Amino acid sequence: MPFQASLDRAKWTFVTRRVERSRIVRHDTDFAAARPGDLILAHVDKLGQHRRVQLPSGRPSFIFPGDAVVMACGARYAPDQFEGLAEIDPKGADQLAGGGCIGRMVARNSQIKPATRLMPAARLLDAAGRAVNLADFALAPRPGAPRPPVIGVLGTSMNSGKTLAMAQLVLGLRRAGFRAGALKITGTGAFGDYNEYCDSGAHYVGDFTDAGMVTTYREPLDRIKTAAELLIAEAGHQGCEIVVMEVADGLLQRETAALIADPWLNDLLSGLVFASGDAVAAVGGVAILARHGLKPDAVTGMLSCSPMASAEAGGATGLPVLTRADLADPAEATGFALRAGLGRKEAA
Repeated sequence: MPFQASLDRAKWTFVTRRVERSRIVRHDTDFAAARPGDLILAHVDKLGQHRRVQLPSGRPSFIFPGDAVVMACGARYAPDQFEGLAEIDPKGADQLAGGGCIGRMVARNSQIKPATRLMPAARLLDAAGRAVNLADFALAPRPGAPRPPVIGVLGTSMNSGKTLAMAQLVLGLRRAGFRAGALKITGTGAFGDYNEYCDSGAHYVGDFTDAGMVTTYREPLDRIKTAAELLIAEAGHQGCEIVVMEVADGLLQRETAALIADPWLNDLLSGLVFASGDAVAAVGGVAILARHGLKPDAVTGMLSCSPMASAEAGGATGLPVLTRADLADPAEATGFALRAGLGRKEAA
């Protein structure tokens, strides 16, 4: 099939949602030159772990051998799934995430299937012959935008309950009458968390893909910090009075560990919620945070589903343990807002 026909029929993935497709007028097959964020047209070769892709519209789409897809070259770090690097082998590449990350898998969790295999077809270029990259479509800086206070959400690991905690706190803030922004500053581009924040009534939702990155794995720390500042400024520009900000993965993950060790994060946060899967992990995580001068206002996450685990964690850490219902309570959420320096509002 001719290149333009394949491009027109391709399933464009979630991470490409900001891309101006009219900018793509040329292509090449210099896959060795591909860098994180470069757009790649590929065809599905063999289905594996991922049998669907996430579309910019916010819905999943099944994929089939032979289907054309447009993804972004990127790395991934997900202990529950894959580790992958931002490398494109012309003989075959891997779908590293449903949101549209293509690269080379180097490790996988033994409980999941091998990655879906993709056959790279083209690296997408602009009229000047430059690779079209997600960074070309990042949000513009907002100098002078109001700077809302930030409540951070960290966790012990993937699937510890960070996203649910964040969404419920956003819901609680909305119920309390606050315009809350929901930001995710690290991770792998996907619509699951993004959609959940939207569904909770966030006044503005943004993530690192809006700052031009398909994932943050192996990205320089300064670039991640700059992206976070860009997103916070955008939230302020959009009228948010307070921001809830998720840092993905666990405290020992490369980028997360670098962020919590950087004084920038401590200076940035006006509050902190820590999600954990069990009491022992909560104790260890709180201790790691303390070494960097970070003290959570509360513990939450999967452990909060169990009264026994909650009692263990609360007793061992000396911190309150909040359930999802607690976080969504406008009175509890108002407490976070007051500690962050905002005045009380009438509940919506």
